[in-house]
Amino acid sequence: MMLKPLIGIPACTRQLGEHPFHVCGDKYVRAVSDGAGGVPLLIPALGNALDMDDLVGRLDGLLVTGSPSNVEPHRYGGEPSEPGTLHDPDRDATSLPLILAALEMGVPLLGICRGFQELNVALGGSLHQKLHEVPGLNDHREDKTAPLPEQYGPAHRVRLTPGGLLSGLANGAESVSVNSLHGQGLHRVAEGLSVEAVAEDGLVEAVRVTAAPSFALAVQWHPEWRFWEDPLSAALLRAFGSAAVEHAQRRVRR
Repeated sequence: MMLKPLIGIPACTRQLGEHPFHVCGDKYVRAVSDGAGGVPLLIPALGNALDMDDLVGRLDGLLVTGSPSNVEPHRYGGEPSEPGTLHDPDRDATSLPLILAALEMGVPLLGICRGFQELNVALGGSLHQKLHEVPGLNDHREDKTAPLPEQYGPAHRVRLTPGGLLSGLANGAESVSVNSLHGQGLHRVAEGLSVEAVAEDGLVEAVRVTAAPSFALAVQWHPEWRFWEDPLSAALLRAFGSAAVEHAQRRVRR
């Protein structure tokens, strides 16, 4: 009988009314349960209060989600952000060490949007804080006044690296259409990451951890959104889930 892998999802913090909450979008939970075939485990944003090694040692996968907040720029040596920029220091203090622990322990990892940026920062890379102000780069933000299906609709194409993991999941396609809902993006790609996809303006949109012993991939777009309607998104989540199942089987045998 196939084991259902336990897949951790780091939460964000939000103030709802007068109370602080740890939250995670339903679309990520469903992507794990329905797309990857795993059991979602929401990880509170408790930072150093968590024993990262002990926690990750109990997991079979780690899905690092998108979020309205941005990584604090001091984490990658960036200039102070513009006043009013939404940050979540508790999320940073939780996700960044979780990513490093997962990579160290060979736990399959999938990063999405903020999670893609967090992987780069955790490994020593840096970010553009405002892509639309960088000469030569396009505005990658969504129209927030549009209905959600339009916000998450195809926005531009990305060129897939020949022979890469994403190319294989896309049956060898040279490029695919993706959605685009981000204001920040990769500036300096961290050492140890291999580029898997690049947007038409040259912005890196997907990477994998070159020396990772298991699945370790991150994308700037949102494959969790109605993944069952997009062949590459569905294949990406299945591949992540399969790697998590393999990890669960190894963990049980130990």
